[in-house]
Amino acid sequence: MASGKWIGGFLGFITGGPLGALAGFALGWLFDQGIDSVNVADTQGQSKADSFGQNGRYRQQMQEGQRNSFLFSLLVLAAYIIRADGKVMHSEMEMLRNFLRQNFGEEAVVQGESIVHRLFEQQKQMGERQYSITIGSVCRQIATNMDYSQRLQLLNFLVMIAQADGHVAMQEIEALREVCAGLGLSVEDVESMLNLQTGGSSLEAAYKVLGISSNVSDAEVKSAYRKMALKHHPDRVSALGEDVRKAAERKFQEINEAKEKIFKARGL
Repeated sequence: MASGKWIGGFLGFITGGPLGALAGFALGWLFDQGIDSVNVADTQGQSKADSFGQNGRYRQQMQEGQRNSFLFSLLVLAAYIIRADGKVMHSEMEMLRNFLRQNFGEEAVVQGESIVHRLFEQQKQMGERQYSITIGSVCRQIATNMDYSQRLQLLNFLVMIAQADGHVAMQEIEALREVCAGLGLSVEDVESMLNLQTGGSSLEAAYKVLGISSNVSDAEVKSAYRKMALKHHPDRVSALGEDVRKAAERKFQEINEAKEKIFKARGL
């Protein structure tokens, strides 16, 4: 794999299962360069690490695989959300480009857009119903191989993409809920994140960000905030790369802003 790719090198769990089938189509240039020789399963244990001269290199590959699996999973699910209403608008692709540019840089725009277009083509070939079934299987594969905090960050990115044009269509909300269930996350996670971007605009939205009603006690407010802060702390996704961590920091800040609004209203 040539260096300088946003997604490249050791691919992790996306070389198998339903994600592997989509990756073979959308990332064909990786497989053409002999990814199997790089992405060998860990059947040789310590001897594999020794072949690289040190355990550090082996751990680095594992982290690389985690990151690449996360990023490709993000693009697969983003493509599904964007086409949830049955069409792809120029504005939707522009919002995806802006999202990738702001969070990952220009290189991600070029590679990410190419991958998403290939995924759109695959969706057309498979048909809406079959592709929806495939996405369900993809979500279950992700849930099996990705920890809770990473899945939560994945959902956060999907919500950010859906909200990028200032409006989330009902079909997109339903698709987000479908994906959320497949990832083993709660409906409350979706609802909270849909309010994150507007958490500072109203006190009611701030309560929704923390997943509580306005009539709870001060102690319950503080408990809800601690739970959200722990669940969304940026350090939980640091293994995925500094760019992912920085994006998580922005979300964490929005949670803090919602908390401050509630605390101020209650005189805490």
